[in-house]
Amino acid sequence: MLNTTRSWGAVARVFHWVLGAAIIGMIAYGWWMNNFPARADRFFYRSIHADIGYLVLLFTALRLVWKFFNPTPALPAGAPVWERAFARLNQWSLYVLTFVVVMLGWAHSGAHKPDYADFFGLFRVPQFTVENRQNAGDFEHWHIYAAYVLLALIALHVLGALYHRFIKKDGVLERMVDGRVQ
Repeated sequence: MLNTTRSWGAVARVFHWVLGAAIIGMIAYGWWMNNFPARADRFFYRSIHADIGYLVLLFTALRLVWKFFNPTPALPAGAPVWERAFARLNQWSLYVLTFVVVMLGWAHSGAHKPDYADFFGLFRVPQFTVENRQNAGDFEHWHIYAAYVLLALIALHVLGALYHRFIKKDGVLERMVDGRVQ
């Protein structure tokens, strides 16, 4: 369940893979949603996107809390300083940009009329921006641009994992897949 100094625990691995799939799915869904012709049910699709976005924010926060109370496995011995620095920079950039993307989406929700605050019909999510058409458009554009930057960081993250798996063959990817330590 818990992380060790050598491998990721089950909880961290579940957070990683579920959030990874959710974020990539949200980017794909957002692209699809913004590129299909205007339809009467467009608001429904945007509301679902917002609801899942709120969940991504919650689970990203929970993942960071979990990370705070668990050790981060060290990179294999002999990893160059630049590699360690690049890995940490990419990982923290993923966290920060995930928050930025979600918060921009949330800001868009409050500025948009009607807002996307109805969480799966269960309750209303408090909004921290006020209705403003210009701001809604600006928040939406920045949300989309930041999502593309996040997608680029995800691509770098995946390339790094593949580099460790197929070139370095040092077990870094396996630690996140099944917890194995080489």
